[in-house]
Amino acid sequence: MIAGETVSSPENSSARALTGKCLCGAVQYVVADEFGYALNCHCSNCRRATGSAFKPFAGIERGKLRVASGEHMLMMFGDPSAAHDAHCKACGSLLYSVVREGAFAHVTMGTLVDEPSIRPTAHIFVGSKGRWFTITDDLPQFDEHVVGG
Repeated sequence: MIAGETVSSPENSSARALTGKCLCGAVQYVVADEFGYALNCHCSNCRRATGSAFKPFAGIERGKLRVASGEHMLMMFGDPSAAHDAHCKACGSLLYSVVREGAFAHVTMGTLVDEPSIRPTAHIFVGSKGRWFTITDDLPQFDEHVVGG
């Protein structure tokens, strides 16, 4: 599937398809441009997994994300049947995290090749962010998760 094609969701609706891939290109995925939310997570786990100050991610129902090639190159960290992170075995890129009892995927926005229609709306887990990093935008900040989220 290529950018601009449609991805069928479980509800049989169609959306613009976005492509994504790891650094070395061994794993490629397709996801519907139907993200429900996007956030910048500053928790210590996200910082360690990405090697960065925070992880920008977009959340979507798990069934709207499909590994298009290189599935055998995925390395799962966590419980493969429940919450886990999916990395490329070759280059180590964190591609997505499966969360919320396996129902949702948090796609790392930095691995998207195509531009999504959504943008991060808040910073979460700011209470544990790296002290060496200063947030300079005007997005709302939450010490833990988004209130009401």
